[in-house]
Amino acid sequence: MCGRYAASRGPEDLAGIFEIEKWEPEEALAPDYNVAPTKEVYAVLDRPLKDAEDPKPVRQLRTLKWGLVPSWSKTPEGGARMINARAETVHEKPSYRRAFATRRCIIPADGYYEWVTGSGERDLEVEGKKKRPRKQPYFVLPADGSVFAMAGLYEFWRDKTLPDDHPRAWWVTCSVITTEAETSPLAVGPDEGPRALADIHPRMPLMLTPDRWDSWLDPSRTDVEDLRSLLAAPPEGLMRAYPVSTAVSNVRNNGPELLKELEGPEEGTLF
Repeated sequence: MCGRYAASRGPEDLAGIFEIEKWEPEEALAPDYNVAPTKEVYAVLDRPLKDAEDPKPVRQLRTLKWGLVPSWSKTPEGGARMINARAETVHEKPSYRRAFATRRCIIPADGYYEWVTGSGERDLEVEGKKKRPRKQPYFVLPADGSVFAMAGLYEFWRDKTLPDDHPRAWWVTCSVITTEAETSPLAVGPDEGPRALADIHPRMPLMLTPDRWDSWLDPSRTDVEDLRSLLAAPPEGLMRAYPVSTAVSNVRNNGPELLKELEGPEEGTLF
């Protein structure tokens, strides 16, 4: 799954990486090292500009809310639960299938956090102990330090309780697509602990390599079977993971220190 990630790159940097043609300076976000559901996040998308005469799609950097609200929802309350869409079923689930066909985006990140469910914790559960031990968080990122381009979907939702000219009349929300975690060895792994992403968690965000960016963002591609071919896992051996402080477990903590690599799991955590 993807329930937390880091995003420190600014719009100028992202514009160069993704060849952005349009972004609004007033929508710029501060670096966020603990991005959590319902926060405002950056998304790259190809879409005609609002009120433009030319219908040609323009690559834009937009600020969306993380947690997809389907257009047919009566309220936006379920958005916080719809932060992830499974690659295996995204084409058929009512909440995602329309967005999958025509409203795909890339959600840029430095990497994502995942909390390991270790053998010690499983042993305690088997013994019937209710107290849950602290889980060790890991930060997962491209081994070469490049942007982690997560496959995403976006959707528009109209709040019919507000007039058309109200700034909150329209919500634009997004979801991260996840896939099965890699079982192959990490490009760079910790000295102790997991040797593959699947050792940390069975799911991971679907990372799009640069050769897929244009195809994924192209709104003219609407054939479902054609699009499903873009959901293939990236090549093996691109990722690394390392343990970080359990401070990231508290969403109120935010800063570059959360990305500091630890020599090993924190004392008192289980793997």
